[in-house]
Amino acid sequence: MSDKENKSTRVDPARVLVIVPNFKRRLSGVTSTIIQLVPLQAKRIGLATLGPGLPEHLPKLKWWQLPRLLRRPQGKKVRVWHARRNVEMIGGLLLRDLFRAPMKIVFTSASQRHHKSFTRFLINQMDAVIATSSKTAGYLKVPNTVVMHGIDVDRFSPPQSRAEASAELGLDPARLYAGCFGRVRHQKGTDVFVDAMIALLPKHPQWSAIVAGRATSQHKEFEDGLKEKVAQAGLSDRILFVGEHTDIDRWYRALSLYVAPQRWEGFGLTPLEAMASGVPVVATDVGAFSELVPAHAGVIVPPGSGDAMIAAVEPYLADDQMRERQGEAAMAHVLENFQLSGEANKLIALYEELMASAR
Repeated sequence: MSDKENKSTRVDPARVLVIVPNFKRRLSGVTSTIIQLVPLQAKRIGLATLGPGLPEHLPKLKWWQLPRLLRRPQGKKVRVWHARRNVEMIGGLLLRDLFRAPMKIVFTSASQRHHKSFTRFLINQMDAVIATSSKTAGYLKVPNTVVMHGIDVDRFSPPQSRAEASAELGLDPARLYAGCFGRVRHQKGTDVFVDAMIALLPKHPQWSAIVAGRATSQHKEFEDGLKEKVAQAGLSDRILFVGEHTDIDRWYRALSLYVAPQRWEGFGLTPLEAMASGVPVVATDVGAFSELVPAHAGVIVPPGSGDAMIAAVEPYLADDQMRERQGEAAMAHVLENFQLSGEANKLIALYEELMASAR
């Protein structure tokens, strides 16, 4: 056993007040949220994760420690189980209702559609429900608390020079870049962004475009079709497909405009990441985008409309002062309203309220 693995087992279940299960091995938006929040939360409250697919540096319960959860935690009558998926709600219900673990269960919903009957049944068994946006809250049939996601503003921050940020990535520092980041697929609207760039870049020769993200095997044909369309337009040197990057914060710093063209989204963090980097945003009206992007920092357009996207993007390509003004406003907006520490604090307050209310 490595030192890292050994440290991850050094969690005393008696001192754990909050359990954050992650029952999905593959990386997802939910997993990413857990990875970012847990280190902040663990500084303030006894908290541990449970399940695969998480970094070893996070506090982590082992499966063999589960029987210890049937006892009360030190200093409290109950602990909190924070589920974000159906399977995690089921796990919490088995512990609480079948094995009589002293536990309150919280569920976070990011879905913006009517839940299926089984999911509604599970949600009805929760002690508290969190919605990640007001739109999401509108689909819930139970009382809920809105806690919107935040981001790490130390990681996502403006560069001293966008030209230098571009040069560090091997891009042309003399050019301006519009970007679209995330998985490359129809749902994410990557084609809407590419079509808009094909229409606009010939009229704005100082601009180029960046598509950053991975196309999984089932969406590779979709990506290849976009690349072929770009090549036929003679823009392969100006619409760049750069693949997936773990240092995506560096790519935001090279941008002068960010476009979020999704046709559907649960929440969507990329507009926040861009705005924190001092970049104005054009986004579709899906997920929480209309609640994230204010009018003084960007524009919201209907999803799937190429004409609306072109009309919204073009003023940013032509007006340097508007971009700079909105970029500064975007950064200030995120600092005031969407810091990751704020999300962590709100969740901890909810946990503590639940534990204090336990009889």
